[in-house]
Amino acid sequence: MISRDTAARRRISATVAMALVLGGCDRDHRGQSGDPSQPPPAARAEAGPTTSTQPPAECPATGVRIRSTGGDAAMGLRALGLELVNCGERPYQLNGYPVLHVFDEQREPVMLRVVNGAKEITSGFDQPPRQVTLAAGERATAVVLWRNLVTDSTVVATNGEFLTVAPAAGQPAEEVDPDGPIDLGNTGRIGVSAWKKADPSTPVPSRPAPPPAPSAVPSSVGPPDGRL
Repeated sequence: MISRDTAARRRISATVAMALVLGGCDRDHRGQSGDPSQPPPAARAEAGPTTSTQPPAECPATGVRIRSTGGDAAMGLRALGLELVNCGERPYQLNGYPVLHVFDEQREPVMLRVVNGAKEITSGFDQPPRQVTLAAGERATAVVLWRNLVTDSTVVATNGEFLTVAPAAGQPAEEVDPDGPIDLGNTGRIGVSAWKKADPSTPVPSRPAPPPAPSAVPSSVGPPDGRL
């Protein structure tokens, strides 16, 4: 016959054993489901940095990107800087002048004459074209020039609102910001300098900057201010 003490000890042992079994089941269950406040192990392993960066602007199929670098005006003389960047992976060659097209506010073409070298507008931008080879990331610059001049009150003054620029004749053009109206007066002409390779030590402008100064002051007009 089993004594009362022996029976009591057996009941306690059974109770402890049952608690251990249940405790082990609880631990296994938590290990499978995970802490709901934390991602599962696989997700933690796959998760990357939380910071994201904007992808770089897509390079056009031409391999180059054209933009304006800002305009300047003095005593009726207007100047707008242009920049062409080789955003492709291959060398890009230039030898000539940008091809310009001006449009009014209805995006209709403005009839005008483009003067290569700007001889009839101002001096100092008449260097002839030279072969320019741009490696990936290199830049070329040019300057668009015109005068807001009215010499005949019977001729309606012309204002352009939009400007497109192509690297050369027969190549696709890109719309660039003219940095204000292209107020040609009634001159009917606009000038442009030849492409010139930018100095690699010159940083890429982050905001509009005035174009370079002409090498001489035109004799027919007063001297522009120091910004041109």
